[in-house]
Amino acid sequence: MNLEYFAIDSQGFVTDHEMALGDLFGENAEKSRKYNDCIYTMATRISTAFASLREFPFVRYRAAKSLDASTVTTLHDLVPTKLAAAVWNCISKYKSTIPDFPQKETCELLIVDRSIDQIAPIIHEWTYDAMCHDLLNMDGNKYVYEIPSKTGSAPEKKEVLLEDHDPVWLELRHAHIADASERLHDKMTNFVSKNKAAQLHQSSRDGSEISTRDLQKMVQALPQYSDQIEKLSLHVEIAGKINKLIRDTALRDIGQLEQDLVFGDAGAKEVINFLRTKQDVSPENKLRLLMIYAAVCPEKFEGDKGVKLMQLAKLSPDDMNAVNNMRYLGGLATKKTSGGSNFSLKFDARKKNNAARKDRDEEETWALSRFYPMIEELIKKLSKGELPQNEYPCMNDPSPTVHGTSQTASVRTTQSQPANSVRSRRTATWARPHSSDDGYSSDSVLRHASSDFKKMGQRIFIFIIGGATRSELRVVHKLTSKLKREIVLGSSSLDDPPQFITKLKLLTAQELSVDNLRI
Repeated sequence: MNLEYFAIDSQGFVTDHEMALGDLFGENAEKSRKYNDCIYTMATRISTAFASLREFPFVRYRAAKSLDASTVTTLHDLVPTKLAAAVWNCISKYKSTIPDFPQKETCELLIVDRSIDQIAPIIHEWTYDAMCHDLLNMDGNKYVYEIPSKTGSAPEKKEVLLEDHDPVWLELRHAHIADASERLHDKMTNFVSKNKAAQLHQSSRDGSEISTRDLQKMVQALPQYSDQIEKLSLHVEIAGKINKLIRDTALRDIGQLEQDLVFGDAGAKEVINFLRTKQDVSPENKLRLLMIYAAVCPEKFEGDKGVKLMQLAKLSPDDMNAVNNMRYLGGLATKKTSGGSNFSLKFDARKKNNAARKDRDEEETWALSRFYPMIEELIKKLSKGELPQNEYPCMNDPSPTVHGTSQTASVRTTQSQPANSVRSRRTATWARPHSSDDGYSSDSVLRHASSDFKKMGQRIFIFIIGGATRSELRVVHKLTSKLKREIVLGSSSLDDPPQFITKLKLLTAQELSVDNLRI
């Protein structure tokens, strides 16, 4: 099996190009040998995902934006085109070299880069998964916590992996943090009410709230339930820690202003007022706020306007660098005539109302869950066959009849599930439940997590060059059940906001290396 990629969960993979942002979009990146090397190895690794799944995709990509004949298209802007061509080159050879490889297209692949959405990697995402990785200094998916020792000596440190094998994590990871906290409380109450031994343990506490320490003692007292209580107590501790951080850092106020900026409900006045009155906000959160503002209102950062704003926020020169480097991803308009001017194109429509997103028709149950990544709109349009052909052309055949709306739509609707599709025989091992659904365990979530893929339409793959976010990973899971098609997210890396900002700062560093990354 060709496996030159890393699965990050059941519907996501990375090609492990941690430095792709710098290698492809950095200052003078195109003059470096790393530019072509990065595109070539990334294409090879993406292609092996299709080889191992026996899927032959329609390869679509974000086309370079050229304002008019006089502007030069930058090599930054050509990255998706170049990667799509390299992927197509690899995959088209598979038809003759890999046994049983499909001869006709069986799925769709859309290749985009970070320029389609510069806000998603920076904004505070309020789901349990994103908050864990954004706020808790985790090492990948590894979380370290303390448990009381049985002998009464110093507490022991324990490492756990927050991943698909944990049914509680699987159920709560995409839930809003407030929802996750409520559900955990209900699960614990439910467990205690159904378990006499647990009630005895609690009755000694006069019916007050069960603490994490009590839960851990309960594990020792009730060994037959240890797995369930241990998982619950772990998540009760994590959610408690996150909620304390949200309170201590006044994160709700920051989150509200971030979302108001994105949806056009706040502007310069609110940002300036916030920076003047909230002196105790951390430098990182002020930086993230200004980066969002720069993405939504690039004209406010022209000339010395941006410098004054950043000085008001007391940003360090290093942090100012991060804001200024957004221009390499199509963020801030640049004065250069060599084609840098096409950076402002993306924002022309926004300058009228300064909103980077339109509200969806969906009703939001929880505060601060209004934001959504741009790939949500792109995937929906792709699924309906409504992606504009001039903006997202197809590699498979240059003639419009092949990759026009009618053709790709008909491929999806008339072609039955190909006999060699992996979906017909796919049941992930973690989806086979080990214990009963007893009302307070999360095994039912595991049971239904991947049961219906075989009944779905053709897969959609979306690949983001320059790092994907946890909000984008959440979107592919959400849209899989909504569109009844399995969506798979690929990227060069999976970045949490601190990692992404560090990489952005390095775009103008003289020599890029992983050693420079303070992650």
